[in-house]
Amino acid sequence: MDKRRRLETVFAGGLPDRPPVLGGWIASPGLLLKITGRTEKDYLDDPKRVAVEAYQKLEMDGLIDIFITGSPDKYRNVDRESYFKADNGMTFEEAERAAEELPSPEEYEKNFDFAGKYAAFRDMMVSGQEKCGDMVYMQAQFGAGAFASWYAVYGYENFFLLIGLRPDLGAKLMKVGGAMGRCRSRLVAEAVGEGLYPKAALLGEDICTQRGPMISVKFLEEHYAPALAYGLEPLLEAGCRPVWHSDGDVRELIPMLLSAGIEGFQGFQPECGMRIEEIARLRTRNGGKPLIFGPLAVTTELPVFTPEQVRARVRQAVEICKDEADLVFFTSNTINPDVPLENLLAMYDEIRNIRY
Repeated sequence: MDKRRRLETVFAGGLPDRPPVLGGWIASPGLLLKITGRTEKDYLDDPKRVAVEAYQKLEMDGLIDIFITGSPDKYRNVDRESYFKADNGMTFEEAERAAEELPSPEEYEKNFDFAGKYAAFRDMMVSGQEKCGDMVYMQAQFGAGAFASWYAVYGYENFFLLIGLRPDLGAKLMKVGGAMGRCRSRLVAEAVGEGLYPKAALLGEDICTQRGPMISVKFLEEHYAPALAYGLEPLLEAGCRPVWHSDGDVRELIPMLLSAGIEGFQGFQPECGMRIEEIARLRTRNGGKPLIFGPLAVTTELPVFTPEQVRARVRQAVEICKDEADLVFFTSNTINPDVPLENLLAMYDEIRNIRY
């Protein structure tokens, strides 16, 4: 099978010649340079070219993104100035007023420039696919479905205060976030219809810590779940399967997510109780098998395993998902410098050697 057909077969619930594999999240330029044999100057001149060449050498079937950093000695694309803060300088009164002044969900959708936004989205997808060659470009769509991460706008403290002290505004944020996510989903759905985007999309947001949801499950079920269901409709109608990026302990939210239309999961952190053995046995709201992007952990597995343990974990994942889930190999998050190159190579080599 070629790479596109291999991915499309799994997205459709079928069995390909071997498990497909996704890339794009190697966050260590040093690893990219070792894989390609390129120099630091090559990376500085064109980091995306070096990254894509590395993924081609690793024989990836598709790319979730093309993760690059500003220089060869960095592996994060955020720093203390750009990272979300508890206090971003906005007072609670300012955050409260800003939330009150947000347009209604109806106004947001009415004023959404679909034609203009889609033209830009389409250009981005065409350009990305050209760079990827025979690998399928399927950039993660974290804005699709719904938006609940208002802490990125108001700061964590104000976000939690708004939810707790002004539940009416908290509900409004969830509804507006659903409108925003639906508009994004419409763009992806249109690209799916054109054949520019495959029939699965990685989305979701960080609303859980390693101890569970940031805010009450009751509030999320009442206000976020309807917004997410509304926002996912265009994707589901286009036959595109939403896969939830699940950092932290997401277990309490899984029933809600499945009921809203989520059809798969990515981002397993075994140390948080997110284990593929349980995820693979889940069923979508229509009774279908879940789509899994995973399960290799970048915290407790890839940095500390031996190459043979990595290979065993790959084989174990295939056995667990057999007849239970649609499996596409991916990592739980970005691959950082603490992952030995030999472990990385062992993982992809073992995947390539599997035959169904």
